Amino acid sequence: MQTKSFLVLEDNTIFEGTSFGFDGDTLGEAVFNTSLSGYQEILTDPSYCGQIVSMTYPMIGNYGVNDEDVESSRVQVAGFVVKEYAKTYSNFRATKSLSKYLEENRIVAIEGIDTRKLTRHIRDKGAMRAGIFRSKEGALDKIKAHASMNGLDLASAVMCKKPYDFGDHAGKTNVAVFDFGIKTNILRLLDSHGFAVRVYPGNTPLETALKDGAECAFLSNGPGDPAAVHYGIKLVQDIAAASLPCFGICLGHQMIALGLGAKTYKLKFGHRGGNQPVKNLSTGSVEITSQNHGFAVDMETMKSVKDVEITHVNLNDNTVEGIRHTKLPLFSVQYHPESNPGPHDSVYLFQQFKDMVAAR
Repeated sequence: MQTKSFLVLEDNTIFEGTSFGFDGDTLGEAVFNTSLSGYQEILTDPSYCGQIVSMTYPMIGNYGVNDEDVESSRVQVAGFVVKEYAKTYSNFRATKSLSKYLEENRIVAIEGIDTRKLTRHIRDKGAMRAGIFRSKEGALDKIKAHASMNGLDLASAVMCKKPYDFGDHAGKTNVAVFDFGIKTNILRLLDSHGFAVRVYPGNTPLETALKDGAECAFLSNGPGDPAAVHYGIKLVQDIAAASLPCFGICLGHQMIALGLGAKTYKLKFGHRGGNQPVKNLSTGSVEITSQNHGFAVDMETMKSVKDVEITHVNLNDNTVEGIRHTKLPLFSVQYHPESNPGPHDSVYLFQQFKDMVAAR
């Protein structure tokens, strides 16, 4: 049964709606995603840990959920916000409703609010702490006591607990995948591009992977403030010292930049969606990309890092979207070339990684 529910922001802006999913209260950072579909992949992306995600598309839930379109072992968001929840779903792959899925995963959700107004508010004021509550009483105090995303290491909360193998290993190149909140489709693409994938917790020393026979490294996406992931930054420095071929995306990209001497900063409201235009400076081509990040690499400090060039920029705000070391076999991108959801314009980067490793 649906009951009255409230989305409260830390500036005391209040949206009233009705609950669906798990009956409870939740806290997190309020952000928005502009994707038209792919809500199940978004819900299960570990990069959304600690965030209350609002979908800008007005109707969500019409194709239900299934057992295949997941990017991790559980729902990762702190809360979910939609304009209208489609109670009746229809898709030949669907196994249950979105509401039932959220309820089973104990995820609080709210519908019936003006998500266009919410999105405009976040764009103007910036992403901020928030909560979904059954009562407004004392809500603001709870929000202000909740940790800010700045300085928060969330990767340690979502990384795997012990190493595991993924896919077929016969006759393939051994890649050590360091998990800071990895999406499953990344593993699928590494496997399909000829890599024998072994996944390690992100805080695993490089020496452990090298003893296991790693021939290259991959640094995954993940949530939180990259500058707080000190063990990941140390890992980058060890990889560079060993001249080990390495590819990083999203949080992995930011940690590579930090490890090489650049800085990162928090974006006002971040990039989240499947329609971000990125220019490849090497080819001049434009890729439409899937993105999910609230922090970015600082352009000016990146330019001052020796032997590193910026390879990709965001055409909306000119932020750094890719870098390459000119002497070491090391490159990274801010966006998600594995998509799910999103366009497939950037899948070539996995082949570029394979070619770079083969050249060594």
